[in-house]
Amino acid sequence: MAMLEVKDMEVYYGVIQAIKGVSFQVNEGEIIALIGANGAGKTTILHAVTGLLTPQKGSILFEDKDITKTPAHKIVSLGMAHVPEGRRVFSELSVYQNLKLGAYTRSDKGEIEQTLEMVYKRFPRLEERRNQLAGTLSGGEQQMLAMGRALMSDPRIILMDEPSMGLSPILVNEIFDIIQSVSEAGTTVLLVEQNAKKALAIADRAYVLETGKIVMSGDAKELMNDDSIKKAYLGE
Repeated sequence: MAMLEVKDMEVYYGVIQAIKGVSFQVNEGEIIALIGANGAGKTTILHAVTGLLTPQKGSILFEDKDITKTPAHKIVSLGMAHVPEGRRVFSELSVYQNLKLGAYTRSDKGEIEQTLEMVYKRFPRLEERRNQLAGTLSGGEQQMLAMGRALMSDPRIILMDEPSMGLSPILVNEIFDIIQSVSEAGTTVLLVEQNAKKALAIADRAYVLETGKIVMSGDAKELMNDDSIKKAYLGE
């Protein structure tokens, strides 16, 4: 059964149609990659799914519940977390304060502390820098903080927008290892990523987006070996 299902979704910015009848699904436990060039509509899809934009047509179902017009803060409390493009950490707050803000929909202090311990275990650098202002962290550390903050809501599914953007190759590898470990620990992942090779290497399935339409989908490993994908996205 699909955990997340998007059906015939259309999104407009004024008179410009950004998303043109997109349908896809994410099953529980999967890593799903959404790949495509800059401007293809990947971020717009994530914004619509997480309630930051309202689609003009179509529907979004999360665990069989229609969330098409649900506000973003209520979607978080249903079990969906969003790691936005460009990290978006609160630069004037400490690492610890940023993480605690990620748990704002939860009330059980004991459970929040347990999740915080789990986040520190997964991201030891965040624990080392817990009293440091988020704005003084490196790009890679800020990405880890954005991911840790999302995990603090104890999500059933986590949506990640360009987690490798602007990072060194070593840090990119580290971030993708973390995404895999998050998945293995039981959180479903929808990954938007321009680094198609890395995304397809860890994904179960993938959807290819071009100018607001899904033009190809299937098993991630098969897509990685597809000649048109190699030429367009993998630089081969």
